[in-house]
Amino acid sequence: MKKVSFRQKLKDMDKPLLIVTIILIVIGSLSIISASSSETVSRYHYSIFHFIIRHVMMLGLGGIGALLIFSVPSKMYQRFYIIVWSIIIAILAYLLIYGMSKRGSINWIEIKGIKFQPSELAKPALIMTLACLFERAEKTKMLSNNMFVGFWIIAGLFIPGIVFMQGDLGTTLILGSISLCLFLSYTGMQMKEKLKYLGIIFISGVAILGIFGMSRGYILTKEQQSRLLNFFNPCADYDNTGYQTCNAFIAFNNGGLTGLGIGKSKQKYSYIPEAHTDSIFAIIVEETGLLMGIFIIILYMIMLKRIYRIYLNASTLRGKYITFGTIVYLSLHLLLNLGGLLGILPLTGVPLPLISYGGSFTISFLATLAMVQVICVESKNQKIKISD
Repeated sequence: MKKVSFRQKLKDMDKPLLIVTIILIVIGSLSIISASSSETVSRYHYSIFHFIIRHVMMLGLGGIGALLIFSVPSKMYQRFYIIVWSIIIAILAYLLIYGMSKRGSINWIEIKGIKFQPSELAKPALIMTLACLFERAEKTKMLSNNMFVGFWIIAGLFIPGIVFMQGDLGTTLILGSISLCLFLSYTGMQMKEKLKYLGIIFISGVAILGIFGMSRGYILTKEQQSRLLNFFNPCADYDNTGYQTCNAFIAFNNGGLTGLGIGKSKQKYSYIPEAHTDSIFAIIVEETGLLMGIFIIILYMIMLKRIYRIYLNASTLRGKYITFGTIVYLSLHLLLNLGGLLGILPLTGVPLPLISYGGSFTISFLATLAMVQVICVESKNQKIKISD
């Protein structure tokens, strides 16, 4: 493939995907100001703009990181994906022993008052690692099925396994699902063989969980168990695990079709804890109404459609796997976040992409979108077929 200038890359990137990304960032930033206003002052005694300033800083870092990724050809991923995977594993293993606990998860680092969650960076790292591994395995055809599955277990299941031991069930589900879906999409092995190996892995996983549970007395925390058991009727346990979901229901009901007005949410006044994070969609609907909520969902559907289009047109195997992994990544965040707030899934505490406050996830997701844009640009400039 010919060398493409940065200006040409900007010209060839997917403009609708970029525009939707910017719109969601703007909606999220404005919503964070309103959703965090009460808690910022009453609980933390900070300026009303405390969280939005930090959020904009993280957007800036994420934007710089995205530009750096956008400037690097995806073929370079094959040179350093093992290094990236090794660094992520080392950090997660370190946090398992020395990590800072927050919301029951021991997977946080705090540097000069700024908390950071490395497990979020594991998501784009996992997508890139598996994409490069699967491409190499399929192109060279030098690995037997046993060897390939072994490499996949090491590359794709170690990270979610460590995150599970840290107590972050939501991130574990997302990482594990990304790994599983990419494995099922691998074209170098028949589906019958894949299912056979998955059956063996499942039985082994159950045995490992049993040993893990016996060693510490439980597998899931009491709060996680309660969320899984009571999500069909969360208000039955209002004072404990149902508190956040039930108040989200009230926010949706308050908002109606057109909302109470920007800044006029009632549920952000200590009813929904840290409303600017995982539950921000409920505050948005309460203040701006169901119509705005539907508009946001439409924006996400457009984003998924554009990424799917890039997936269909990808000119390399790694491009196929990266874009497919991104579709799984985005879809799961939408499903788990909105499903938890609407009471159709257990509340797992995952953020809403580009709208929820959260520096680690913002940087992670912008990095993933940058990889998708790289694939888009390369597909427009590469003339050879995948089979070549």
